[in-house]
Amino acid sequence: MSDPALGTESTPETTIHPSAIIDPDATIGEGVEIGPWSMIGPGVKVGDGTRIGAHVLVEKDTTIGAGCHLHQGAVLGTDPQDLTYRGEETVLIVGDRTVIREYATLNRGTADLQRTVIGDDCLLMAYSHIAHDCQIGNNVVISNAVNMAGHVFIEDWAIVGGLTAIHQFVRIGAHAFVGGASRTSQDVPPYTTAVGNPLKLYGINSVGLTRAGFGSDVRLELKRAYRLLFNSDLTAAEAARQLEAAPDTIPEVRRLVGFLARTER
Repeated sequence: MSDPALGTESTPETTIHPSAIIDPDATIGEGVEIGPWSMIGPGVKVGDGTRIGAHVLVEKDTTIGAGCHLHQGAVLGTDPQDLTYRGEETVLIVGDRTVIREYATLNRGTADLQRTVIGDDCLLMAYSHIAHDCQIGNNVVISNAVNMAGHVFIEDWAIVGGLTAIHQFVRIGAHAFVGGASRTSQDVPPYTTAVGNPLKLYGINSVGLTRAGFGSDVRLELKRAYRLLFNSDLTAAEAARQLEAAPDTIPEVRRLVGFLARTER
């Protein structure tokens, strides 16, 4: 923040409500706001310009990036809900400019991956739960009351609709859309739409891709690849080999094929 009268940079003021409790081992950046009755525990690092509302708990060993906004009642950095957890030192990492709405809960990792990670510019809506060892990319939207089991991987720009349950170890690809109230027990390929109980694929996420700036040529190639992979007489492996062998296969299609090659669910 500059002061035009002096031509110098001024340091943003950090404001902490008198009722907030800040552990001496916590690190609070510049320009941070911490609201009433919030608690910041040991090993917590809060980035510059982050706003923390009332009654927020950041229990321990959590890094919160710059410019984030934690709304009332959010709970971060608590122990994993895993019966195998024996008190190992694990962490929660939240990227820059991520918004965490009311009463969302985010657990630290277990001894397996040792960390739960949320990327930059994400929106985690009210009552969503991010379990131990989940890895969430950038620009991901997790809607109200989404509940994740452990080890869920969600790639950049994916959107998960409200009231959706996600099985452990499920992977959701980039720019995928999962409709609300879905029982997500299998992987969702990138660029696709999936919804239901049981979960079913419903083609390419054309609306999301259009909003994200993908051209009509890219969307058309993805639709062709989808039909070959899922709606043709070829097996998935045969279709994938055909797409990989084509010299003009675009990067987005190669990413789709690569995701399917790695899927275990």
